[in-house]
Amino acid sequence: MMFLFNKLENLNIKYNKLNEQLLDPDIIIDNQKYAKIAKELNKLAPIVEKYREYCKVKSEIEESQSILNDTSSDKELSQLAQEQYDVNKQYLERILEELKILLLPQDENDEKNVIVEIRSGAGGDEAALFANSLFRMYNMYSESRRWKVEILSSNITELGGIKEISFLIEGKSAYSRLKFESGVHRVQRVPDTETSGRIHTSTVTVAVLPEVEDVEIEINSSDLEIDTFRASGAGGQHVNKTESAIRITHVPTGTIVECQEERSQYKNKDRAMKILRSKIYEQKMREQNAKIASERKLQVGTGDRSERIRTYNFPQGRVTDHRIGLTLYKIDSMLNGDMDEIIDALITFHRAEKLNSESIE
Repeated sequence: MMFLFNKLENLNIKYNKLNEQLLDPDIIIDNQKYAKIAKELNKLAPIVEKYREYCKVKSEIEESQSILNDTSSDKELSQLAQEQYDVNKQYLERILEELKILLLPQDENDEKNVIVEIRSGAGGDEAALFANSLFRMYNMYSESRRWKVEILSSNITELGGIKEISFLIEGKSAYSRLKFESGVHRVQRVPDTETSGRIHTSTVTVAVLPEVEDVEIEINSSDLEIDTFRASGAGGQHVNKTESAIRITHVPTGTIVECQEERSQYKNKDRAMKILRSKIYEQKMREQNAKIASERKLQVGTGDRSERIRTYNFPQGRVTDHRIGLTLYKIDSMLNGDMDEIIDALITFHRAEKLNSESIE
């Protein structure tokens, strides 16, 4: 425990020094250095504030203890001191747990934008229709958090379903909120075309990738095969008469991306490279994390019905996340973007896993 508090005190000292640096005239005029220090301060602030709160409560406990140990204290004062002591003792334990969570190693991608890919799996047209429902859910959730959604690539079916779609979500902490959505989503419902009322089971895969910059992942142009082709839409609509659509193959990894949303070949290539960088980066990160059990539970499957992270059962009106055993009877509101309850539960579970597997001291 001593190591924990030594670490917290060192962070407190560092926080004070950084604040002093922000008052330095030389740093004030250096925008890049000022921004770097300000960013580090923002990162340390929650920990330091919680540590200072801990110190304040601990001091109040010691003060109450002093009164209780003083035999000359009157009965009423001692009673008040005992009540204050009991309340603060419980509060101190809660603050300590919060400090342990704040000191856990942070995911370096948490503050990043995300690229989300949705693909219909087993179930044909019904899977494609549910893929569209999931896209709508993430779109509405993004709106509720004032995030911006931009479609990068899509393949729409004639019935209005989605075979596959890639889209960028830009917003504060988007990756930290959505990273646990990666995996196979299973839907159980009676399709509109089913005359006998039989429940069908279909699957959709979701991949959530952190958006990465050029400097984070280096791609050699000699490793790329770039093909152009004519864009096409559902039912022959929106067909592009010029070869503006782009397909890029990263030969070393076999990763293939396509983009045809824009009429400009240049814009499609730029978007395709954005997706490619994120895919290769995610692949490298997945390889690094493969040995961590808590991360393995959250990786994307193949799209088979048996590989699932979540089930959406329409006849029962329930959504079940199988990783944490949580069932919510609010399928309609969730598909309308009310996702915070299940996302918060996943974040809490993940933190508990990390606390169990990592030593803070």
